[in-house]
Amino acid sequence: MTDMIDDRRAKRNVAVLVAAQAILGAQMPMIFVIGGLAGGMLATNVCLATLPISFIVFGSMITAPWLSPLMQRHGRRFGFVIGATAGAVGALVAAYGLYVGSFGILLAGSLITGIYMSAQGFYRFAATDTASEAFRPKAISYVMAGGLISAIIGPQLNKLVQDAFVVPFLGTYLAVAALNIFGMMLFFWLDLPKGSKETPFATNAPKARNRLELLRDPRVVVAIICATVTYSLMNLVMTSTPLAVVGCGFTKNNANDIVSAHVLAMFAPSFFTGHLITRFGVEKIIAAGLVILMGAGIVALSGVALGNFYVTLILLGLGWNFGFIGATTMLASAHAPHERGVVQGMNDMIVFGMVTVASLASGGLMNCSGGTAVEGWTAVNLAMVPFLVLAGGALIWLTTRPKLA
Repeated sequence: MTDMIDDRRAKRNVAVLVAAQAILGAQMPMIFVIGGLAGGMLATNVCLATLPISFIVFGSMITAPWLSPLMQRHGRRFGFVIGATAGAVGALVAAYGLYVGSFGILLAGSLITGIYMSAQGFYRFAATDTASEAFRPKAISYVMAGGLISAIIGPQLNKLVQDAFVVPFLGTYLAVAALNIFGMMLFFWLDLPKGSKETPFATNAPKARNRLELLRDPRVVVAIICATVTYSLMNLVMTSTPLAVVGCGFTKNNANDIVSAHVLAMFAPSFFTGHLITRFGVEKIIAAGLVILMGAGIVALSGVALGNFYVTLILLGLGWNFGFIGATTMLASAHAPHERGVVQGMNDMIVFGMVTVASLASGGLMNCSGGTAVEGWTAVNLAMVPFLVLAGGALIWLTTRPKLA
């Protein structure tokens, strides 16, 4: 078992996963910038404008429960290649939908793209597979930091390609397909455990807790709640941002720049988030993330100037980083290695299930809760309040529980 916990090996894998997060991950800000705009162009009902984004997240939700055990049986590389292949196919299908003017085909491509999004979500867990306990929070943070590069590549590439063809946004989807095909090659440099040696179905494997038993573990439950809330609220606000920015009289390039600043804020802190978790404890870092998300809502409700959009989305990214990396670290330390297939699949199914609801609600709140973009934007940000209360209450319950006991 010594060679399994070797941080030199873990650092090599982290380097590959950082590159994958940077290159393949660039497609997500690209699609999230234009998804609602493309949907609004093809949908017959403006309330359904963000449905392409919702279908991506829904595809991720229904993929996680089968992709996670599949990777445990056959290895992470197998699952990551499936994800990148689906990303390319989904982008090409969506591009065809735009070309023929079919909202249904655009949604079909978005659903397939969800398989990629699910696979990308497991990069952070793969970083811990060969890491020591001490290196684990840092490994997660470094892999998430790869998104810093994707935050630069994605929106800037989108500016170049979004209007490259007569059909708006067709170039974006074609560029996304190319990113997946190119980025897929990175996974052949991974040095991770072979799935067959770790499968929970082997006769000599220790028995993993089932889902109900896992959900009786307070740390598992609170980690899932905090991950779900931070990711859902980030998606709720980010999905409606391009619609709000354009609706308030600014340009598509302004929307690209704001989302770029947001994604930079999502991943830039990752260089030190792991160190902060090690120093101050995971609960305090998650709490800081929730407070920052609350600050994002306050700034958004204070006005709709361009500066407000920038500050709101930057705070939204910072809050997501602390909350989501903290929750991921808490979850990674709350289960045994042989339980990872069940735990991680269940976690991502719940997280992306609620993110699907958030992205659906985002379009409805933004376009159908008032007569103006300002009223819609206000409704989106007010919707954050009950969920921040839920996550904050769960975290307080967990931290005071030992004292009460």
